[in-house]
Amino acid sequence: MKVIKNVTIMTSAGKTIPSGSVKVEHGTIHEIGDDINEVGCEIIDGKGGVLTPGLIDPHTHLGIDEEGYGWEGADFNETSSPVTPHMRAIDGINPWDRGLLDASEAGITTVHVLPGSANVVGGVTTVMNVLPRRPLSESVIRVEAGLKCALGENPKAIHGKNGKAPVTRMGVAAMLREQFVKAENYRQQSERDIRMEPLLKALDGEIPVFIHAHRADDILTALRIKEEFGLDLHIEHVTEGHLIVDELRKYSGDVAFTIGPTLSNRSKVELGNISWETYKELADHEVPFAMTTDHPVVPISHLRTSMIQAAAHGLDKQKALDAITIEAAKNLDVSDAKGSIEPGKDADLVLWSGDPFDYSSGVLQTFVKGDRVFQKNT
Repeated sequence: MKVIKNVTIMTSAGKTIPSGSVKVEHGTIHEIGDDINEVGCEIIDGKGGVLTPGLIDPHTHLGIDEEGYGWEGADFNETSSPVTPHMRAIDGINPWDRGLLDASEAGITTVHVLPGSANVVGGVTTVMNVLPRRPLSESVIRVEAGLKCALGENPKAIHGKNGKAPVTRMGVAAMLREQFVKAENYRQQSERDIRMEPLLKALDGEIPVFIHAHRADDILTALRIKEEFGLDLHIEHVTEGHLIVDELRKYSGDVAFTIGPTLSNRSKVELGNISWETYKELADHEVPFAMTTDHPVVPISHLRTSMIQAAAHGLDKQKALDAITIEAAKNLDVSDAKGSIEPGKDADLVLWSGDPFDYSSGVLQTFVKGDRVFQKNT
């Protein structure tokens, strides 16, 4: 048992407790308050610091696109075909990737690892706790968290430049629709086909579909495909979401949105309208969203930096924190256990030296299910 005391508690559950304590027991949050029985507990004195939920990055390539390894560490795009639904992120994740250590040091406790966006259908995604250099059997929360697909520039650039389909945005959308039609037909087949199984699970609502879409027209294409096939749709990146915010509002609560990475350059045409205003525009129109680094596009350690920048450009601070805690947890369907400081939830916690919106504040300790996975040397 542990008691973290003398801290401001930013719960991401609708309130901030100016001076309180959190009791952790058997990996879960047992009690929150200012008069907690400390007998038999390890006491962690926060010394006036801040306690937040563990941060969550809902869109990364941690472990499958490793920094510093070049092609050897790039296991996130199986570009031998534009359609690879049977690829699984878990089979490419290296738990010894340095990026997982960086995540832990930055207070990130849960991540979503996806195949890349080179293919129209990239494969199956994985949600995991951040437990660096530990076997995946200990860290993975959901082996099959969803199906990754991509619209727009990337599939065209990777495959079309070689004269292979898809060459146009029409071709990308048609290829995606074709795969879902094939999956419908697969219902009638007796012979097993591992390519079709993830697509059929998506059609049946067993797993969501995460569609990479930056440009406004690609976002709208994703919404049309959702309507056509009845998909549980998550739109990733949403770079031009502020241009069609009224349309997105129609899907508020029905489609999940993850914005980012915004702390990056305009490296391709479809990023021409990248803006920090996207966050505020969606918030002002009551469209919930999460925030991502898309690591390693932006290093995972800058998830908090992205939160600070979004707030600096007008996003309410609580909504900014929620975008990398409770809203991210909702987008990954883990909010029953993660994303906020509430009794009964996993003790995924970050102890900060001060206000996390202050660049001079840093992470002192990170906990995953009550276990200390990072402690700053003093």
